[in-house]
Amino acid sequence: MLTALLFFCSLSILIPMYLTVVTALKTRSDSGGSLWSLPQTLHWENFAEAIRITDFWQALGNSLLLTGAVIVLTVLTNSMVGYAIARNMHRRSFRIVFVYFLSALFIPFPIIMLPLVKELAQLGMDNLVGLIVLYAVFNLPFNVLLYTGYMQTIPIAIDEAATIDGANAWQRFWRVIFPLLTPANATVAILTGLSTWNDFLLPLIVLSNQNQYTLPLAQYAFQGQFSTNYNLAFSSYLMAMLPMVIIYLLAQRWIIGGVANGAVK
Repeated sequence: MLTALLFFCSLSILIPMYLTVVTALKTRSDSGGSLWSLPQTLHWENFAEAIRITDFWQALGNSLLLTGAVIVLTVLTNSMVGYAIARNMHRRSFRIVFVYFLSALFIPFPIIMLPLVKELAQLGMDNLVGLIVLYAVFNLPFNVLLYTGYMQTIPIAIDEAATIDGANAWQRFWRVIFPLLTPANATVAILTGLSTWNDFLLPLIVLSNQNQYTLPLAQYAFQGQFSTNYNLAFSSYLMAMLPMVIIYLLAQRWIIGGVANGAVK
């Protein structure tokens, strides 16, 4: 039963991937035939044309800058918030703050979308900087849940020993606790990186300068009023997702281990 389930789940991924690769290597005339057929000639020039149309390298640089900055800011700030809440959960005020953060998980984004765009425009933050801040804030509810759960696996005696040695709260966190958070930090970094890299909606409504467009937004170049060039579009999709696929394959054990260890007990 389990083998059959895994087989069908694998097909749900492999079939769309096959169609994407095959379509990316065809011409528009070839695509008029069977959807499943292999191309008679591999048209690698589709990738070069996709790079030219989307200004791929600039969009790639924007995505790398955005994703890297979001990962660093999110890990540094969210871990501090999680540590403060986890070590003070016995206080009512911190429990209220914890519930307050978790309640944000249930707020649909479309409700705050339009007010958010207007506020960012008035503050002059409708750019990559504003986008970086937004991602760090929007990731806070889930990451607080993960960090708080993971903190419970770290004995409070470690904090007490550091305090006896003369460390203040800042030193306890950065010199003692933060290195112990490596599995949780890796999980947060990978999940944050994947979601930021692939996100389309938030950059679409926030960014006003086309020179700051990320890779998902650059795919708009293939969308015409009445038709879409799927061959070039799929070529661009493959190039856009390749970096994250490689990173995920190399670091998936951190995701599984971090989420398991960070489960709330």
